[in-house]
Amino acid sequence: MVDRIVVGVFSTNSYLFSQWKKECIVIDPGGESAKIISHMTQKNLTPRGIVCTHGHIDHISAIKDIQNYYSKKGIQLPLAVHKLDLHFFGPDSWEVHTESIAGISNELLLTMNIEINTIPLPDIILKEGDILFDSDLTVIHTPGHSPGGISLYSESQNFLFSGDTLFFEGVGRTDLPGGDLETLMTSIREKILPLPDSTRVFPGHGPFSTIEREREHNPLITG
Repeated sequence: MVDRIVVGVFSTNSYLFSQWKKECIVIDPGGESAKIISHMTQKNLTPRGIVCTHGHIDHISAIKDIQNYYSKKGIQLPLAVHKLDLHFFGPDSWEVHTESIAGISNELLLTMNIEINTIPLPDIILKEGDILFDSDLTVIHTPGHSPGGISLYSESQNFLFSGDTLFFEGVGRTDLPGGDLETLMTSIREKILPLPDSTRVFPGHGPFSTIEREREHNPLITG
């Protein structure tokens, strides 16, 4: 099961992924923590943990609020991120995020009204091939948008959470610090496109797609 909750000023796709009746994994809680928590409550789901496909602020800003909410209920939610994006997390990440956001808009930080010093350090450091929270979600390291960008693949459900690596007929931007277009395209061609054609792609922004559609119709791939 996959539920999408669109949050924040960038319309980030936050996801609830579940292979269980009453538990889920939270993917990319990028803002509006109350909205994400409300969705889990309505679905009668308890999270097992949180995973971020990368460390940009529009994918991580609701982590602490969600952790705090469930901590009061006696549920500790571990945070999992790739080792190469660790610099986006913890109280010392202010300068990193300010630099990234300045590449988009000098006023965006104020608009988002985010206290960066509340971003927690991760509990789990991910690498290629890791399995998340006793599910079959497998980590695929797909750098290019950021050094520690990952995609998450469920073979049993034929789902791919592609973060900001691959979009519906598009790819992630590479003009922010740590981005590299050649690296991004290598990640897509060598690690994502070999997946089965029928694999559903759940990106970090925008509508869903499939591997077959992107292989045949994505102009940045077919061109």
